[in-house]
Amino acid sequence: MTPTTLRQIAETLGISIPTVSKALKDYPDVSKKTKAMVKELAKTLNYKPNSFAVNLRTKESKTIGIIIPEIVHHFFSNVIKGIISQAEKKGYLVIILQSNESYELEKKQINLLIDKRVDGILISIANETADFKHLTDVIDQNKPLVMFDKIAKIVKCSKIIIDDRKAAYIATQHLIDTGCKRIAHFRGPLLPQNSIDRFLGYKKALIDNGLSYDPSLVYICQCGDKSFEEGKINAARLLKEHKDVDGIFINTDMVAIGAITEFRKRKVKIPEDISIVGFSNWFMSSAITPSLTTIDQPGFKIGKRAFKQLYKELKAVKKEKIIIPKIIELKTNLIKRESTKTISLKT
Repeated sequence: MTPTTLRQIAETLGISIPTVSKALKDYPDVSKKTKAMVKELAKTLNYKPNSFAVNLRTKESKTIGIIIPEIVHHFFSNVIKGIISQAEKKGYLVIILQSNESYELEKKQINLLIDKRVDGILISIANETADFKHLTDVIDQNKPLVMFDKIAKIVKCSKIIIDDRKAAYIATQHLIDTGCKRIAHFRGPLLPQNSIDRFLGYKKALIDNGLSYDPSLVYICQCGDKSFEEGKINAARLLKEHKDVDGIFINTDMVAIGAITEFRKRKVKIPEDISIVGFSNWFMSSAITPSLTTIDQPGFKIGKRAFKQLYKELKAVKKEKIIIPKIIELKTNLIKRESTKTISLKT
């Protein structure tokens, strides 16, 4: 069925097209009687404004793009929910793309979103991304770009972050406070800033407490869709190479759950033999046995704040104002569960 046009409404009522347009927009120079007739006929004919024409006129697509490393990931799915919860209120369509931790795919997706004339872009960069020209190109086109979670410090755009270094420090300090003396770290890849900061937080907590840092206790996980298996593999390696380890700080909950699964298979008691702290507070963290002590990373709040910042910048662009990048830091919390010992109070 052909969509109803302003021309059809105008010809049916015997009035001009501009009058129909003004009546639908409640212009004061159109009589109440004419407005009522136009709106009634528009409703009867199921008239819908031509969004493409509106977008051309306003120079807005009312569309934003999101690029994330993984969609099937508890943290990122919560971020998406947070973004959409705010975008819908402002009438924005959201295009969601998955980079699969690939730099090349991420570049293509940025170009695709620009070709689709999105108004702005939200991104958590891929583990492989070390060159940021495709991101600076977005900014150079005066298109708002907001990063979250995995960011690049040298790209001059707004960022929604947590203090990964501080959170990792707190996680490691908790292991120390519960009596752990030999603490390993299953870290993420070498490149992403959040992986670097979590490693640095772990290392600093050891040094501040007079514990020696041993690089052989740091195991690299690429994460992604093999996180669970990496947790199992590194747990087996740890038992073979360092039988004296009594605590582990692990970069993500999925890796931690893989490690717990392997330790249970090998009859290692948690937390009696080895205590474990994860990161992100994935929903399975409280369901596994023993339940996982972890850092709660507020994905939904991050998503909400990311869109709100993007929206501010979209309005600034519309008013031809200069975008001033902001760094917005959200708080994290340590969630204590069964995978770590209770801190004994000294008398």
